[in-house]
Amino acid sequence: MDQQPSGDAGTLEKIVKERWSCRGFLPDQVPREVIEQILDIARSAPSWCNTQPWHVHITEDDETDRFRAALQAHVGSSFAEEPDFPFPEAYEGKYLDRRRASGWQLYESLGIAKGDRVASGKQMLKNFELFGAPHVAVVTTDAKLGLYGAVDCGLFVQTFILAAHSLGVATVAQAAIASQGPFIRNHFGLADDRRVLLGISFGYADESHPANGYRTTRQTTADVVTWHR
Repeated sequence: MDQQPSGDAGTLEKIVKERWSCRGFLPDQVPREVIEQILDIARSAPSWCNTQPWHVHITEDDETDRFRAALQAHVGSSFAEEPDFPFPEAYEGKYLDRRRASGWQLYESLGIAKGDRVASGKQMLKNFELFGAPHVAVVTTDAKLGLYGAVDCGLFVQTFILAAHSLGVATVAQAAIASQGPFIRNHFGLADDRRVLLGISFGYADESHPANGYRTTRQTTADVVTWHR
């Protein structure tokens, strides 16, 4: 007989399964005290040897618009991917299938036909508009910690976006922002030894935005586990 989680487990399951990536935000600022509450939860994320390698740069008010405008101008003048951590070499097999399915869901929600490269390209550039979000959190790590510093930051990111969802704040984690590593470092005056992992645009969701009307699927437990006994 299936057992439904209850108490804390039920609450956690609800938050994890309800969370989604928002691609249309209202302009309203999230109060500083709410952002600080999200951060207070996220800073408890685990890390190797408790190194806590993450440092976050968060924009508010006019600074978000300044960053948004500067990022768009930079990408528009000379678009090139310069991530601090290498992007995937290729998407093949089931990974390509899942990536395509997710992309098609987004395009279908926006009325973009398959094969319309112009429209899909314009949608891709909305990453650099932060999808209209009033805030962005740029997550960085120490260069010397390498891959495992990045893994630890991933735990911080997951905790951040779940904490945000629990408080009614929508998020979208964006590798696109990390594609502009040198620009990000220069804009925020980051030290040379800081590496940009990703950006998290966040704010209150525009529930009427068509890009917010679909949800992606997940594998079953049987798909992701091999038991040994």
